[in-house]
Amino acid sequence: MNASVASDTAPATPLWNDPAVPVTARVDALIGAMTLEEKTAQLYGVWVGASDQGGEVAPHQHDMEEPVDLDALLPAGLGQLTRPFGTVPVDPALGALSLARTQARIAATNRFGIPALAHDECLAGFAAWRATAYPVPLSWGATFDPDTVRRMAAAIGRDMRAVGVHQGLAPVLDVVRDARWGRVEETIGEDPYLVGTIGTAYVRGLESAGIVATLKHFAGYSASRAGRNLAPSSVGPRERADVLLPPFEMAIREGGARSVMNAYTDTDGIPSAADEDLLTGLLRDTWGFEGTVVADYFAVAFLKTLHGVAGDWAGAAGSALRAGIDVELPNVKTYGAPLAEAVADGRVPEALVDRALRRVLTQKAELGLLDPDWDPLPAALGGAGLDDPGTPVDPDALRGRIDLDGPENRALARTLAEEAVVLLSNDGTLPLAGPRRIALLGPNADEPTAVLGCYSFPQHIGVRHPGTPLGIELPTLRDTLAAEFPDAEITVARGTGIDDGDLSGIEEAARLAGEADLAVVVLGDRAGLFGRGTSGEGCDVGTLELPGAQPHLLDTLLDLETPVVTVLLAGRPYALGRAVTESAAIVQSFFPGEEGTHAIAGVLSGRVNPSGRLPVSVARGPGSQPATYLGARLAHASEVSSLDPTPAFAFGHGLSYTRFDWADLTVDAQEAPTDGEFTLSFTVRNTGERSGTEVVQLYLHDPVASVVQPVQRLVGYTRVALEPGEARRLRATVPADVASFTGRDGRRVVEPGELELRLAASSAEPRLTAGVTLTGAQRQVDHTRRLHAAIGQEPPAARA
Repeated sequence: MNASVASDTAPATPLWNDPAVPVTARVDALIGAMTLEEKTAQLYGVWVGASDQGGEVAPHQHDMEEPVDLDALLPAGLGQLTRPFGTVPVDPALGALSLARTQARIAATNRFGIPALAHDECLAGFAAWRATAYPVPLSWGATFDPDTVRRMAAAIGRDMRAVGVHQGLAPVLDVVRDARWGRVEETIGEDPYLVGTIGTAYVRGLESAGIVATLKHFAGYSASRAGRNLAPSSVGPRERADVLLPPFEMAIREGGARSVMNAYTDTDGIPSAADEDLLTGLLRDTWGFEGTVVADYFAVAFLKTLHGVAGDWAGAAGSALRAGIDVELPNVKTYGAPLAEAVADGRVPEALVDRALRRVLTQKAELGLLDPDWDPLPAALGGAGLDDPGTPVDPDALRGRIDLDGPENRALARTLAEEAVVLLSNDGTLPLAGPRRIALLGPNADEPTAVLGCYSFPQHIGVRHPGTPLGIELPTLRDTLAAEFPDAEITVARGTGIDDGDLSGIEEAARLAGEADLAVVVLGDRAGLFGRGTSGEGCDVGTLELPGAQPHLLDTLLDLETPVVTVLLAGRPYALGRAVTESAAIVQSFFPGEEGTHAIAGVLSGRVNPSGRLPVSVARGPGSQPATYLGARLAHASEVSSLDPTPAFAFGHGLSYTRFDWADLTVDAQEAPTDGEFTLSFTVRNTGERSGTEVVQLYLHDPVASVVQPVQRLVGYTRVALEPGEARRLRATVPADVASFTGRDGRRVVEPGELELRLAASSAEPRLTAGVTLTGAQRQVDHTRRLHAAIGQEPPAARA
């Protein structure tokens, strides 16, 4: 299926197809040979769905797009194929064959033999039928474990590459600013350092597998007013610079991400898709990003239809192209004929087309798509006798040849899920010691998809195909609890639905709870899109009260004498009312993926010692938003307001079944210059009777600064696994750079003065505090500054 093209008069290997020639020269030669129509064709995608018979893909008639005539488009070429696997349920092997045959057709039809770049979603696993559904990003944040997230992303990337996909539309690096926003489940948390480090680890993993990672949504999407999807963002320049932008900066600088996706929102009247200062000035000129900027779906057209900053499609295309968007996704709307016509009549300089095209072709060359030996057939299908596009295919013989949910994937998914479960409270009821009668109650107690986020394939696409099997095993908590406690009698009642408000089943649930030794009530969300769920894109809420009649069910059970363990399978943190103080225990899980109920059952039994920590605060009251732990002094509780925003459970909080003592803090030097660093050493000891993992968090408090600062912010963390009685001496190296912030003139500075370095079990639980002082002159820093306070084991010589 080799699809390189050469004419009778051209050299055997055209310059652009010669891997021995530098990429820059190859790309320049190709651009010089292309017509305007061929150039613009590389700057858009077509939404497709793979064939379940292995035939070519066909344009997908999406709700928001127009029919596509591939026969008319392909002679000019095609930039991208949109979601060939994440559109319809298709066996992975047949989908790979379908994609390969379409790629062969694309390359054979255009005169330069250029295939398309295929992209797909991979937020919580490759969003394909029968692919592993990992925990959602909010659970990644709860692990405080970048290395395991990196390994997960590498596994996702290998699966995507195995079927011919080149680019993944992840990770989401939006920092939570309002937990009412529906896409909180897609984020990593409310702290930019946690989001940046975990997100960068994901990027490293995905890129290590050869998949182009796409950072989204750049920038400000999560700061939309009132937590409403696509609403304007109300952020000032310092909040944007110090809270929203650092994760992107870190993932580009340290992760090597090769693509960025714009945000839908506007900030102070400037849509991100038309923000040249953001997409070119900051991203490229300052940070040095050299990859591609792709439009969030329909974002270029939205400049006309939603933002009203363009009068026609050509104006939208010109604004986006000038700002720095290289590729319009998911379809051809503005970068096709409207853009070509605007260039032809002089409204848009062709140099802007060439600028975007150079980035697109450079990426394709680096992916090997311009090489003469490029073969669209992935290695996983090698030897299947599929080299001839005209050969009939027996779909039944090919199905199952590619496994996207193998044992290694599932083991990794379980590790992540186990590390992500957060024990919020416990009066000693947990771990359970062989209960005889358990009442398992609530709308998520026996619901297979309760562990999945909105970008999982079953919830994102599978709901449109109700006759199609889920494609992966999704044991319910009823299943895993029965396996965990085989000798227990488990009775089950739904009580109420997620959001239907039905009260008719609550009486039965209360009766079963009254007859049991223990009640486990499983509450939370149903992931979906645009109002079809209670969490997910477009599923925004007015308050943080549990949906529907779930609060009524919970309060009814708390009125009984039976101990109640509250379990959350949710996409955002909810205010839990009386349960905060009256529930025997609260177990918080954020859509933990296909192995999630095994992890929760393990925590309930004690087989798993919980080590998850909150990546977002859990509000005390449902009306506290917008609020995060990063608030300045005026954002915290005071006597001048009757509203108390203090959370029920703070950022970073999480309990264990063992105890940890922190002691013996030493500071190498109390003073350091504004270009220096501090070194802290301390001991963490497991004083309990079982092995466990403590999550050491380091917060910086700047009591006096030239602009208002958060009371504290995370600057470093590490996980420390300890056996009973084991102690470990740790060292934290804190560069002055991590104390930097954006000053009054918009420049990032390190100011002299006193600081507090708080070693803590959470943002509300400081264990050891060091007062230190930065000396000397104020110092300006930039994107090359040191980003981390590193915490690791102290070297043996230092311990001696």
